[in-house]
Amino acid sequence: MRTVFRKLKLRLREHGGRSDLTPSQISVVLRLEKDGSATVSSLARTEGMRPQSMSAVVIPLQESGLVRGVPDPSDGRQTLMSLTPKCLKLLQDGRAARQDWLTTTISRKLSAREQEKLQAALELLTRLVDD
Repeated sequence: MRTVFRKLKLRLREHGGRSDLTPSQISVVLRLEKDGSATVSSLARTEGMRPQSMSAVVIPLQESGLVRGVPDPSDGRQTLMSLTPKCLKLLQDGRAARQDWLTTTISRKLSAREQEKLQAALELLTRLVDD
Protein backbone atom coordinates (compact mmCIF):
# COMPACT_ATOMS: atom_id res chain seq x y z
CA MET A 1 0.00 0.00 0.00
CA ARG A 2 2.81 2.42 0.89
CA THR A 3 4.50 1.73 -2.45
CA VAL A 4 1.33 2.53 -4.38
CA PHE A 5 0.72 5.73 -2.41
CA ARG A 6 4.32 6.81 -2.95
CA LYS A 7 3.99 6.27 -6.72
CA LEU A 8 0.69 8.16 -6.77
CA LYS A 9 2.24 11.04 -4.84
CA LEU A 10 5.14 11.21 -7.30
CA ARG A 11 2.79 11.16 -10.29
CA LEU A 12 0.67 13.92 -8.76
CA ARG A 13 3.80 15.96 -8.08
CA GLU A 14 4.84 15.55 -11.74
CA HIS A 15 1.53 17.00 -12.89
CA GLY A 16 1.25 19.79 -10.34
CA GLY A 17 3.55 22.23 -12.05
CA ARG A 18 7.24 22.74 -11.80
CA SER A 19 8.57 23.67 -8.38
CA ASP A 20 12.15 24.56 -7.62
CA LEU A 21 11.42 24.74 -3.90
CA THR A 22 13.30 22.60 -1.43
CA PRO A 23 11.35 20.28 0.90
CA SER A 24 11.98 22.75 3.76
CA GLN A 25 10.62 25.64 1.70
CA ILE A 26 7.55 23.62 0.72
CA SER A 27 6.99 22.79 4.38
CA VAL A 28 7.16 26.49 5.35
CA VAL A 29 4.78 27.51 2.55
CA LEU A 30 2.27 24.84 3.56
CA ARG A 31 2.62 25.77 7.25
CA LEU A 32 1.96 29.46 6.49
CA GLU A 33 -1.01 28.49 4.33
CA LYS A 34 -2.48 26.30 7.07
CA ASP A 35 -1.68 28.37 10.17
CA GLY A 36 -1.42 31.89 8.79
CA SER A 37 1.27 34.50 9.44
CA ALA A 38 4.15 33.57 11.72
CA THR A 39 7.54 34.82 12.80
CA VAL A 40 10.71 33.12 11.64
CA SER A 41 11.31 32.04 15.25
CA SER A 42 7.89 30.40 15.56
CA LEU A 43 8.32 28.69 12.17
CA ALA A 44 11.69 27.40 13.35
CA ARG A 45 10.19 26.01 16.57
CA THR A 46 7.35 24.34 14.66
CA GLU A 47 9.72 22.79 12.13
CA GLY A 48 12.30 21.80 14.75
CA MET A 49 15.03 24.09 13.39
CA ARG A 50 17.23 26.87 14.67
CA PRO A 51 16.02 30.39 13.79
CA GLN A 52 19.20 30.96 11.75
CA SER A 53 18.49 27.85 9.69
CA MET A 54 14.88 28.92 9.18
CA SER A 55 16.07 32.33 7.97
CA ALA A 56 18.09 30.53 5.29
CA VAL A 57 14.87 28.80 4.21
CA VAL A 58 12.69 31.93 4.28
CA ILE A 59 15.03 34.41 2.56
CA PRO A 60 14.89 32.70 -0.87
CA LEU A 61 11.09 32.54 -0.55
CA GLN A 62 11.06 36.29 0.02
CA GLU A 63 13.46 36.92 -2.85
CA SER A 64 11.24 34.91 -5.21
CA GLY A 65 8.15 36.87 -4.15
CA LEU A 66 6.39 33.93 -2.51
CA VAL A 67 6.59 35.18 1.08
CA ARG A 68 6.59 38.69 2.50
CA GLY A 69 7.36 40.05 5.92
CA VAL A 70 5.54 42.84 7.74
CA PRO A 71 6.15 44.24 11.22
CA ASP A 72 4.20 42.44 13.93
CA PRO A 73 1.55 44.92 15.13
CA SER A 74 1.87 43.65 18.71
CA ASP A 75 5.70 43.67 18.73
CA GLY A 76 7.41 45.86 16.16
CA ARG A 77 10.72 44.06 16.74
CA GLN A 78 9.26 40.93 15.18
CA THR A 79 8.41 40.33 11.54
CA LEU A 80 5.38 38.30 10.53
CA MET A 81 5.89 36.20 7.44
CA SER A 82 2.92 35.49 5.18
CA LEU A 83 2.21 34.13 1.72
CA THR A 84 1.90 36.53 -1.18
CA PRO A 85 -0.93 36.44 -3.72
CA LYS A 86 1.62 35.06 -6.21
CA CYS A 87 2.30 32.09 -3.91
CA LEU A 88 -1.39 31.47 -3.24
CA LYS A 89 -2.04 31.40 -7.00
CA LEU A 90 0.82 28.92 -7.54
CA LEU A 91 -0.63 26.67 -4.84
CA GLN A 92 -4.11 26.89 -6.35
CA ASP A 93 -2.88 26.28 -9.90
CA GLY A 94 -0.77 23.29 -8.81
CA ARG A 95 -3.66 21.69 -6.97
CA ALA A 96 -5.99 22.25 -9.91
CA ALA A 97 -3.48 20.66 -12.30
CA ARG A 98 -3.07 17.63 -10.03
CA GLN A 99 -6.84 17.27 -9.66
CA ASP A 100 -7.32 17.52 -13.43
CA TRP A 101 -4.69 14.85 -14.05
CA LEU A 102 -6.17 12.53 -11.43
CA THR A 103 -9.75 12.96 -12.65
CA THR A 104 -8.74 12.44 -16.27
CA THR A 105 -6.60 9.41 -15.47
CA ILE A 106 -9.31 7.75 -13.39
CA SER A 107 -11.95 8.25 -16.07
CA ARG A 108 -9.59 7.13 -18.86
CA LYS A 109 -8.11 4.05 -17.17
CA LEU A 110 -10.92 2.75 -14.99
CA SER A 111 -14.33 1.44 -15.98
CA ALA A 112 -17.43 2.68 -14.19
CA ARG A 113 -17.41 -0.48 -12.07
CA GLU A 114 -13.73 0.00 -11.18
CA GLN A 115 -14.43 3.62 -10.26
CA GLU A 116 -17.14 2.40 -7.86
CA LYS A 117 -14.64 -0.04 -6.32
CA LEU A 118 -12.11 2.78 -5.98
CA GLN A 119 -14.72 4.93 -4.20
CA ALA A 120 -15.47 2.05 -1.81
CA ALA A 121 -11.77 1.54 -1.14
CA LEU A 122 -11.36 5.26 -0.39
CA GLU A 123 -14.20 5.06 2.11
CA LEU A 124 -12.45 2.15 3.85
CA LEU A 125 -9.11 3.98 3.88
CA THR A 126 -10.84 7.05 5.31
CA ARG A 127 -12.18 4.92 8.17
CA LEU A 128 -8.65 3.70 8.87
CA VAL A 129 -7.25 7.20 9.32
CA ASP A 130 -10.18 8.97 10.97
CA ASP A 131 -10.05 9.09 14.74
